[in-house]
Amino acid sequence: MANGINKVILVGTVGRDPEMKYMPSGDAIANISVATSESWKDKNTGEKKEATEWHNVTFYRGLAKVVGDYVRKGQLLYVEGSLKTRSWEKDGQKHYRTEVNATDMKMLGGRPGGGMGSGNYDDSSAAPAQRSSNQGAGGGYGGGAPSAPADNASSRGFEDFDDDIPF
Repeated sequence: MANGINKVILVGTVGRDPEMKYMPSGDAIANISVATSESWKDKNTGEKKEATEWHNVTFYRGLAKVVGDYVRKGQLLYVEGSLKTRSWEKDGQKHYRTEVNATDMKMLGGRPGGGMGSGNYDDSSAAPAQRSSNQGAGGGYGGGAPSAPADNASSRGFEDFDDDIPF
């Protein structure tokens, strides 16, 4: 295999509200931490054990704006992306940080501030209408909001139906 695969999928809890930054071009950057946990029963003691791993996640451009507007500490998120390790030198010492560069995100378990439902968000270059057309029920780009009906009934192909449909 000539190329490797660098893909990360996380389902975890947001550990802090997004930290927003902006590039000189005006593009947004959002940084969050996501906790994933695993639990098991110790074979020797029978005691339940749990380990939590914290992941640094970075979002860019439109996806970063969505994260800044809608994601809050304590939410359950699905995040998809790739690993990236950055390095820098400070006070003569080399520092490293490994983070997930997110390309897709789905808010799980409802929206902050009430309301049920969740939304799919990705950082692709497709228009919002294209993104929502290939998402599952309740998961369009706009957080599951239905699209507005067309003004002209014939454009929907319902010109033969009465307006008295009870559903």
